[in-house]
Amino acid sequence: MPSTIAKFATTCAAASFVATPVLAEKADQLRFLQGRDAAYAEGQLEARGFRHEASHDSYSNGFTYSYWWHGGNNNCVRVEETGGEVMMVADVKDRDCGHSGGGGAAAAVGIAAGAAILGALLSHKSHHHEDREHDSDDAAREFERGYRDGLHNASYHNYNRDDSYARGYEAGVDERRANLRHHKQRGGYDRTAQFNDLKDARAAGGMSELERRGFRQVDNFTSGNTRYSIQWRPQSRQCVQVTIADGRFYDLRDIGRHPNCR
Repeated sequence: MPSTIAKFATTCAAASFVATPVLAEKADQLRFLQGRDAAYAEGQLEARGFRHEASHDSYSNGFTYSYWWHGGNNNCVRVEETGGEVMMVADVKDRDCGHSGGGGAAAAVGIAAGAAILGALLSHKSHHHEDREHDSDDAAREFERGYRDGLHNASYHNYNRDDSYARGYEAGVDERRANLRHHKQRGGYDRTAQFNDLKDARAAGGMSELERRGFRQVDNFTSGNTRYSIQWRPQSRQCVQVTIADGRFYDLRDIGRHPNCR
């Protein structure tokens, strides 16, 4: 799914627009995307008139949540993927795509660098509220208090012993880590090794170049036609996951931690 800068734009649906059967499907008509490659799913959604609105990585479960909006029938769907594979497609609320429930123009909320994580918006995403904290004012307040504490790295302070606070705190920690995923979680003056320039490199040559830069493979596994290699560089404590498809480096990212990165 898109891991580059997400675009948030204002759209106005013409009052005279009439939906036709070829417009956006509801999530139950997009189930065929489950189990498919994330890049394939992205192409299929775009072909059906959906526009990517936002993405959010959850560090607690390793999933990426992306939100897609179709202006023709005011439909917002959430795509959940992990390891480059789509796990679920679900209908979510219009506000999760930055739109009002009435289907009017969306509020333009700006652009964030990297993964485009916007705390003020994503604190209300549906995947943060699977247990419907918003259905109870008390639970919603506790969730938001926990979210703010986790987001700003405050001490865990669940004085009401409320599960909503605990879930909110976890969501806030996820958000903070996602916003800082460009950071190597180390200070000082030691250099880290570059690896993003190897995207699209042939796998054999790319592996040799990673080794030349001080990486060594500590784990590898496959999923369908896609192979994943975990590369560890002890000098800079970089733990990089390399996704290999069609004989090339499809994606490289520092995942921070792995049982074999030590």
